[in-house]
Amino acid sequence: MKTARNIFIAFILNLAFSVFEFIGGIFTGSVAIISDAVHDIGDAASIGASFFLEKKSKKQPDEAYTYGYSRYAVIGSVLTTLILLLGSLAVIYHAILRMIDPVEINYNGMILFAIVGVCVNLAAALVTRDGASLNQRAVNLHMLEDVLGWIVVLVGAVVMRFTNFYMIDSLMSIGVAIFILVNALKGLKEALDLFLEKTPHGISIREITEHICEIDGVLGVHHVHVWSMDGHNNYATMHVVVNGDKHKIKHSIRDELKEHGIGHATLELEEEHEHCHEEHCHVDVVSSSGHHHHHHHH
Repeated sequence: MKTARNIFIAFILNLAFSVFEFIGGIFTGSVAIISDAVHDIGDAASIGASFFLEKKSKKQPDEAYTYGYSRYAVIGSVLTTLILLLGSLAVIYHAILRMIDPVEINYNGMILFAIVGVCVNLAAALVTRDGASLNQRAVNLHMLEDVLGWIVVLVGAVVMRFTNFYMIDSLMSIGVAIFILVNALKGLKEALDLFLEKTPHGISIREITEHICEIDGVLGVHHVHVWSMDGHNNYATMHVVVNGDKHKIKHSIRDELKEHGIGHATLELEEEHEHCHEEHCHVDVVSSSGHHHHHHHH
């Protein structure tokens, strides 16, 4: 498994680099370098988590996990996100302490570290540039963020060298930390949405229901549920009231769902007289004012 080896190498490199950054931050007295280190530890953690959980998340469904194991990968991202949240809060806390009680900073050391940082991350960004997979693109984005972070540190260090305005260091680190914090919260929300079975991003239940109601032989749709295992694989279940060729109708519905990005569907087909007429083909949509609108298609 070549990818596993590559992931492991990336993990070790990221970890080593963040340790190097922590030492650099302590040595130069710069919180900005330490906030960059937090960013990299987060990267290392996410790579580590994906390394250990990726294999598990790829396991085929079995009797214990009938839906498969892909949520394990989501747990990995949650762990990473929590590490990043705590790290960025710690950085902000220390930066504020620093602003109250400034410390002299070894800006020459900082300039040196920042140059090394820019070079290392630029090299890494160039290496990961031509990745086709979404994951590789994400990694590349991280690398470019790191390059930017180091350029900011470099500029700040140079400015401090000429002005002795040490608060710049704290301001830079707060900037980096807030950036990390916002991204981590976004990631956390996405993971929570998955665990809460929220309708996947970009899927409109109303639109799906309307499209299915337009299929020949479909009288109505109710109990529509759409959810996702991991943000990529979407599942749906629904009750469809039909009169007509059931095979054909099922086929049409599955095709329609595929167009909406739903690969796996469980359909329950019902006869017309099984339900009261009110059930037929309306979507309950609560408008912002709180009134119910009934959409009838006949």
